[in-house]
Amino acid sequence: MTMTEVKRSLLKPTTKTPFQIDFEWWKQSERDWHVYLRSLLCPAHQEALAGLEEGQMVDWVDENTAEVREVDGIQHALMSHCARQPDFVTQHTALVEAVFRLLLVNGNQPMSAEEFSARLNRPANTILSTLAGPRVYKGLRPA
Repeated sequence: MTMTEVKRSLLKPTTKTPFQIDFEWWKQSERDWHVYLRSLLCPAHQEALAGLEEGQMVDWVDENTAEVREVDGIQHALMSHCARQPDFVTQHTALVEAVFRLLLVNGNQPMSAEEFSARLNRPANTILSTLAGPRVYKGLRPA
Protein backbone atom coordinates (compact mmCIF):
# COMPACT_ATOMS: atom_id res chain seq x y z
CA MET A 1 0.00 0.00 0.00
CA THR A 2 1.46 3.38 -0.99
CA MET A 3 1.56 6.39 1.35
CA THR A 4 -1.20 8.07 -0.68
CA GLU A 5 -3.40 4.97 -0.33
CA VAL A 6 -2.74 4.87 3.43
CA LYS A 7 -3.68 8.56 3.82
CA ARG A 8 -6.78 8.08 1.67
CA SER A 9 -7.86 5.02 3.68
CA LEU A 10 -7.56 6.97 6.97
CA LEU A 11 -9.85 9.77 5.78
CA LYS A 12 -13.54 9.28 6.39
CA PRO A 13 -15.54 10.47 3.36
CA THR A 14 -18.14 13.20 3.84
CA THR A 15 -21.06 14.31 1.68
CA LYS A 16 -18.59 16.66 -0.04
CA THR A 17 -16.08 13.92 -0.90
CA PRO A 18 -15.97 13.37 -4.68
CA PHE A 19 -16.48 9.84 -6.01
CA GLN A 20 -15.78 8.36 -9.41
CA ILE A 21 -15.68 4.99 -11.17
CA ASP A 22 -12.41 3.16 -10.54
CA PHE A 23 -11.93 1.15 -13.71
CA GLU A 24 -8.89 -0.57 -12.17
CA TRP A 25 -11.31 -2.13 -9.67
CA TRP A 26 -13.15 -3.70 -12.60
CA LYS A 27 -9.89 -5.17 -13.93
CA GLN A 28 -8.76 -6.44 -10.51
CA SER A 29 -12.18 -7.89 -9.76
CA GLU A 30 -12.11 -9.75 -13.06
CA ARG A 31 -15.28 -8.04 -14.19
CA ASP A 32 -15.66 -7.32 -17.86
CA TRP A 33 -16.90 -3.77 -17.78
CA HIS A 34 -17.22 -3.67 -21.57
CA VAL A 35 -19.94 -6.33 -21.44
CA TYR A 36 -21.68 -4.37 -18.68
CA LEU A 37 -21.42 -1.07 -20.61
CA ARG A 38 -22.81 -2.73 -23.73
CA SER A 39 -25.86 -3.75 -21.71
CA LEU A 40 -26.48 -0.05 -20.94
CA LEU A 41 -26.54 0.99 -24.61
CA CYS A 42 -29.86 1.99 -26.16
CA PRO A 43 -31.21 -0.56 -28.68
CA ALA A 44 -30.03 1.50 -31.68
CA HIS A 45 -26.44 1.63 -30.41
CA GLN A 46 -26.44 -2.02 -29.34
CA GLU A 47 -27.10 -2.87 -32.97
CA ALA A 48 -24.84 -0.18 -34.48
CA LEU A 49 -21.85 -1.04 -32.26
CA ALA A 50 -22.20 -4.81 -32.33
CA GLY A 51 -18.98 -5.10 -34.38
CA LEU A 52 -16.93 -2.62 -32.35
CA GLU A 53 -13.85 -4.23 -30.81
CA GLU A 54 -13.56 -4.28 -27.04
CA GLY A 55 -11.57 -1.29 -25.86
CA GLN A 56 -11.54 0.52 -29.22
CA MET A 57 -10.82 4.18 -28.42
CA VAL A 58 -12.39 7.33 -29.92
CA ASP A 59 -11.83 11.07 -29.33
CA TRP A 60 -14.30 12.77 -26.98
CA VAL A 61 -14.58 16.50 -26.27
CA ASP A 62 -15.58 17.52 -22.72
CA GLU A 63 -18.45 20.01 -23.07
CA ASN A 64 -17.33 22.04 -20.03
CA THR A 65 -13.58 22.27 -20.57
CA ALA A 66 -13.24 21.58 -24.33
CA GLU A 67 -10.53 19.08 -23.37
CA VAL A 68 -10.13 16.29 -25.92
CA ARG A 69 -9.64 12.85 -24.41
CA GLU A 70 -9.54 9.36 -25.79
CA VAL A 71 -12.38 7.29 -24.40
CA ASP A 72 -13.67 3.81 -24.96
CA GLY A 73 -16.00 3.73 -28.00
CA ILE A 74 -18.81 2.10 -26.02
CA GLN A 75 -18.40 4.66 -23.24
CA HIS A 76 -18.51 7.43 -25.84
CA ALA A 77 -21.83 6.19 -27.26
CA LEU A 78 -23.21 6.01 -23.74
CA MET A 79 -22.03 9.53 -22.83
CA SER A 80 -22.95 11.24 -26.08
CA HIS A 81 -26.32 9.64 -26.78
CA CYS A 82 -27.71 6.79 -24.68
CA ALA A 83 -27.15 8.50 -21.31
CA ARG A 84 -29.05 11.54 -22.56
CA GLN A 85 -32.22 9.52 -23.08
CA PRO A 86 -34.93 10.34 -20.53
CA ASP A 87 -35.14 6.77 -19.22
CA PHE A 88 -31.38 6.26 -18.68
CA VAL A 89 -31.66 7.33 -15.03
CA THR A 90 -35.11 7.45 -13.45
CA GLN A 91 -36.55 7.68 -9.94
CA HIS A 92 -36.89 3.89 -10.08
CA THR A 93 -33.23 3.20 -10.95
CA ALA A 94 -31.48 1.50 -8.02
CA LEU A 95 -29.22 3.88 -6.08
CA VAL A 96 -25.83 2.36 -6.96
CA GLU A 97 -26.87 1.92 -10.59
CA ALA A 98 -28.10 5.54 -10.72
CA VAL A 99 -24.79 6.86 -9.30
CA PHE A 100 -22.80 4.74 -11.76
CA ARG A 101 -24.92 6.00 -14.67
CA LEU A 102 -24.62 9.64 -13.58
CA LEU A 103 -20.84 9.30 -13.55
CA LEU A 104 -20.98 7.87 -17.08
CA VAL A 105 -23.19 10.78 -18.15
CA ASN A 106 -20.66 13.13 -16.56
CA GLY A 107 -17.64 11.56 -18.30
CA ASN A 108 -16.55 10.03 -14.97
CA GLN A 109 -15.78 13.49 -13.60
CA PRO A 110 -15.85 13.17 -9.79
CA MET A 111 -19.12 14.03 -8.06
CA SER A 112 -19.99 14.23 -4.35
CA ALA A 113 -22.91 12.67 -2.50
CA GLU A 114 -24.42 16.17 -2.36
CA GLU A 115 -24.21 16.47 -6.16
CA PHE A 116 -25.70 13.00 -6.62
CA SER A 117 -28.45 13.94 -4.16
CA ALA A 118 -29.36 17.06 -6.14
CA ARG A 119 -29.59 15.06 -9.38
CA LEU A 120 -31.34 11.99 -7.97
CA ASN A 121 -33.56 13.62 -5.35
CA ARG A 122 -32.33 11.15 -2.73
CA PRO A 123 -30.71 11.94 0.65
CA ALA A 124 -26.98 12.71 0.47
CA ASN A 125 -26.32 10.80 3.72
CA THR A 126 -27.93 7.66 2.28
CA ILE A 127 -25.80 7.97 -0.84
CA LEU A 128 -22.67 8.55 1.24
CA SER A 129 -23.29 5.60 3.57
CA THR A 130 -23.78 3.34 0.55
CA LEU A 131 -20.69 4.53 -1.34
CA ALA A 132 -18.38 4.88 1.67
CA GLY A 133 -19.20 1.51 3.24
CA PRO A 134 -16.77 -1.41 3.38
CA ARG A 135 -18.11 -2.94 0.16
CA VAL A 136 -17.16 -1.39 -3.20
CA TYR A 137 -20.09 -1.29 -5.59
CA LYS A 138 -19.37 -1.15 -9.34
CA GLY A 139 -15.96 0.41 -8.70
CA LEU A 140 -17.46 3.54 -7.07
CA ARG A 141 -14.70 4.97 -4.87
CA PRO A 142 -13.53 8.31 -3.52
CA ALA A 143 -11.60 10.18 -6.20
